[in-house]
Amino acid sequence: MKNNTCEIHVLETISFEKAWILQDKIAAEIAAREQPPTLLLLEHPHTYTFGSRGDPTNLLFSERELRERGIVVHWVDRGGDVTYHGPGQLVGYPLIPLENITWDGRVPRVDYVGYIRKLETVIIRSLTHFGIESGQIDGLTGVWIQQDFAALSSSLPHGSPSKIASIGVKVDSHGITRHGFALNVDPDMSFWEGIIACGLADHHQISLADLLSPPPKLDTVQQTICNEFLDVFGYKGTYIEHSDGILPAT
Repeated sequence: MKNNTCEIHVLETISFEKAWILQDKIAAEIAAREQPPTLLLLEHPHTYTFGSRGDPTNLLFSERELRERGIVVHWVDRGGDVTYHGPGQLVGYPLIPLENITWDGRVPRVDYVGYIRKLETVIIRSLTHFGIESGQIDGLTGVWIQQDFAALSSSLPHGSPSKIASIGVKVDSHGITRHGFALNVDPDMSFWEGIIACGLADHHQISLADLLSPPPKLDTVQQTICNEFLDVFGYKGTYIEHSDGILPAT
């Protein structure tokens, strides 16, 4: 039977490596039925991550530029190519079972694509609360702002739709999800210049701060995302804040 409660943990800024280790720990506890489904909400220091389809030529900054800007690079076990994480960006890591866990060694059959579409729906619905029209693009992951709406920001070039939220996930052998989404609220967008994000040279990144002045506060966006996540995935939420940015050991 599905555990209908999801723990939502709001952390402060935490390194990508520490969050990655934390995800593995919590996912193992969920698989062992020692922990309910969990959503981590946090920020990262300046970080580039490459997924399973990552192309190193999509990293444009030199080693010297990476050091000067304080950017760390990780190759990780999610899908997709390269993306950026940094302050002012809301990162969400859902750790949830997509199927009931089996005890006979069989890998659960999961709807991987359907899960990604649900994450996109969470963000699309959340953005409507701030008057932002967004949507999906066939064949691409993430949440996109159509050019006619993005054109409200004079700082953005004309052309293709702009991505406001990136998504990259993993589903393990127990059917438990890892990684998740990153929504650009008010980050320093110059850090996107160091990569060809997701390997899509003809698409641009956009943030809420590009579209709204002033942009909503990060904690306001967090709460909106929480509400929509619980509704889309059919959970009741338990909301936990950690002022030190670290989850307690269990």
